[in-house]
Amino acid sequence: MRVCVGALRAAVPGGLRERFDFGGRDVASWFPRHMAKGMRQMQAALRRSDCLLEVHDARIPLSGRNPALKEALGIRPHVLVLNKMDLADPRRQPAVLELLKQQGCPQVVFTDCQRDVGVKKIVPLVARLVAESPRYHRAESSEYNILVIGVPNMGKSSLINSLRRLHLKKGKATTVGGEPGITKAVLSRIQVSEKPLMYLVDTPGVLPPKLGDVETGMKLALCGAIHDHMVGENIMADYLLYTLNKQQQFGYVKRYGLDQPCDHIESVLKSVALAQGRTQKVTVLTGTGNVNVTTLNYTAAAYEFLRDFRAGRLGRVTLD
Repeated sequence: MRVCVGALRAAVPGGLRERFDFGGRDVASWFPRHMAKGMRQMQAALRRSDCLLEVHDARIPLSGRNPALKEALGIRPHVLVLNKMDLADPRRQPAVLELLKQQGCPQVVFTDCQRDVGVKKIVPLVARLVAESPRYHRAESSEYNILVIGVPNMGKSSLINSLRRLHLKKGKATTVGGEPGITKAVLSRIQVSEKPLMYLVDTPGVLPPKLGDVETGMKLALCGAIHDHMVGENIMADYLLYTLNKQQQFGYVKRYGLDQPCDHIESVLKSVALAQGRTQKVTVLTGTGNVNVTTLNYTAAAYEFLRDFRAGRLGRVTLD
């Protein structure tokens, strides 16, 4: 919904926030311990790999990519797969590609693995890059070993399954989940192509122990790379509202029956709770005894708001 944006902005009493207050939050506790173990296992698998396929969310193409992954690349070919392109703003693609090129990442493929969009480009691109690079200890091998890397819940397993559907006409090889950290151990090789003979290794998602700043952590959390409860649904919902307003993405106004854009998360969550029927029964102690009262469930409404964003129901949004 992008009609009369100027009028919508002008209609907000006092205007919209220019800055977001993170309240001194510390992101250090958002790093699960099993991910550090996964990093060590992944480095061992790296020695047997010809190419690295890094999978990241197209909504945060510049935020949260693990710096240790970049350091581990060495001279091996590297392809960045920006998945969930169907949820990101397509108008931002040219600028994103240019910025990534400037950062030394020229090989980028946008995909939607649920619908197999863009995935067909990957195998021929990887084959060409490996053929053009030195393979050293694997020079005599006719097969390709590709290591799949990235932060949690970006679609690594979905990519593997999509490649198998397209090239082998086979179904699922790995478990896919909407929760970060579903892939807990480095798995055995999974064939994804016959000609050329290509195997992928799926790895646990790995986040850096230091996320750099709270805003990067918040963007990762909105895209599902960090468990909601580690950050807090209410603060995530508030940051999402701030971002949607900042980018003039006012689809939530129509979806939740608001009259105009709103900069107060409590008002938005009240509308979400009313629209989606998110209520709870609480017992209130009064002078005449206990009374059961139905109230709005703001935490459930915040979760619903986040789910609508993740499903693209609030529009196609790029957070970076």
